[in-house]
Amino acid sequence: MEGAEEELERRSKFLSSLIQKKKAIEQQEQHEHLNVRVRACDMPLALQSRAFRCARDHLDSMPGKLDSKRLALDLKKEFDSSYGPAWHCIVGTSFGSYVTHSLGGFLYFSIDKVYILLFKTAVEPLDHS
Repeated sequence: MEGAEEELERRSKFLSSLIQKKKAIEQQEQHEHLNVRVRACDMPLALQSRAFRCARDHLDSMPGKLDSKRLALDLKKEFDSSYGPAWHCIVGTSFGSYVTHSLGGFLYFSIDKVYILLFKTAVEPLDHS
């Protein structure tokens, strides 16, 4: 019986590795399609994909010159409404930053020649006593 359990465990690990490889390939294809490059990340794939798609859609809808404030506001509002407060977004072609973020709530990426930093911070109620 032990041999059967070991074989089942081995097959399970093999299938898991195949699934991971397939997800990695799909993610790479999406990045190439949207012209996205992840610079640093601590965020689940589903949220990353949402950020990439949202940024791409907004950039494509902007005629002419980049409106970085508008893009930052739109991304912040999208993530606040979908995933709760408090999201912050910085958009530009050149900036420095050093931020503290909530676990699983950090994404720094470029799309075309625009850099986007999207991160979440914890919100704690004020003690008015």
